[in-house]
Amino acid sequence: MNLLFASVLPVVILALYIYNKDKDKEPIGLLIKLFIGGVGSLFITVVFSMILGNFFPIILADTSTLSFTQLIFHVFFGVALIEEFSKWLILYHTSYNHYEFDQVFDMVVYSAFVALGFACFENILYVFQNGMGTAVIRGLLAVPGHFCDGIFMGYYLSMAKVADINHNYSSMRKYKFLSLFVPMMLHGIYDFCLFSGNFGFIIIFFVFIICLYIKSFKRIKKMSLDNKRLRYNNKYCPNCGTPVSSDYCTGCGAKNE
Repeated sequence: MNLLFASVLPVVILALYIYNKDKDKEPIGLLIKLFIGGVGSLFITVVFSMILGNFFPIILADTSTLSFTQLIFHVFFGVALIEEFSKWLILYHTSYNHYEFDQVFDMVVYSAFVALGFACFENILYVFQNGMGTAVIRGLLAVPGHFCDGIFMGYYLSMAKVADINHNYSSMRKYKFLSLFVPMMLHGIYDFCLFSGNFGFIIIFFVFIICLYIKSFKRIKKMSLDNKRLRYNNKYCPNCGTPVSSDYCTGCGAKNE
């Protein structure tokens, strides 16, 4: 029970923090769904890793056996890209067209809950295997790291939605790309500095972490205070959440009452 408590505590603290920053609260049911989806994204990650590992064995290789360039490929593409893409899939398909997504800060909250779902289950696995020392280290580094990656993912997806609503589709595509690319790069830098085993990169790691935390929490504060409502020209389909402007939904075909 002590290990379980230590594993979950940092997740609960960060979840309460981001929830309380949202003045117009999101439905608890939706947030639980996103959190569970984040847990599920860990299983998606495992499946992707196993499949791609058959074609690129370096993805499943022991990092201690890899050269400098091989380690770069392993952490950025074999770990960071697969994990962040798995979380992105859940986040996008669960919330991007959801009718509750009506303020710019909402997507940051959604993304944080997906990231925390992933971090929670991953943390339990690591802590139960390695003990209380791992719980303390991961509670200060790994869990907040996933949380911060989620903040950037949510921020850029929110900007993509704003561009989408304004029919600025080139900006929309750019922000959607950044919503995956930026978290992947942040995640990759985090892992590379740790896995390198080089003292210089460890120093860089702690500087990076401090800067990441400061930037992420400043972004949360700014967006929560300047939380603009998204103005939709269209209504939402009550069945699937797709914006509609006629009697029938183009997403699922349901009649719009």
